[in-house]
Amino acid sequence: MKVQYINPFVDASFKVIEMVLNMKVEKGQLAMRPAVFTSQQCNIITGVTGKVEGQVMYGMSLITADKVASQMLGQPVRTFDQLAASAIAELGNMITGNASVLLSEAGYSCDITPPSIIRGTNVKMSTLNIPALVVPLCIDLGEIELTVSLQER
Repeated sequence: MKVQYINPFVDASFKVIEMVLNMKVEKGQLAMRPAVFTSQQCNIITGVTGKVEGQVMYGMSLITADKVASQMLGQPVRTFDQLAASAIAELGNMITGNASVLLSEAGYSCDITPPSIIRGTNVKMSTLNIPALVVPLCIDLGEIELTVSLQER
């Protein structure tokens, strides 16, 4: 996978998280996976279509998801309900949308699909046989695992 596909998502993640959650982001140790896979309990998945195609996933623990949703909504989330899921999905949508603009500016015009929330552990998707790069994003509320699996069309 080309670094030109990854950097827009890392840059957009830093920008959106700093703006929406009002906190600094630190990048953790990168890892490669042979497919899109997560061990996280709450995952936002968006598709990317166009000159580059594939999937992007933002995974986190339910505790982190509750904290992020609480910060976004400005009120405590006691149970991960539809409103909390909507807030988390919107975070993924904003990051992916910003990244798609950066990809387009780099010559890779693309569109994104609406985000989906998948809860549970050991989730594996195999719609495309594309290796995935995992970038841990460390914030005060926990860790968000950014997984990017894109290829040029």
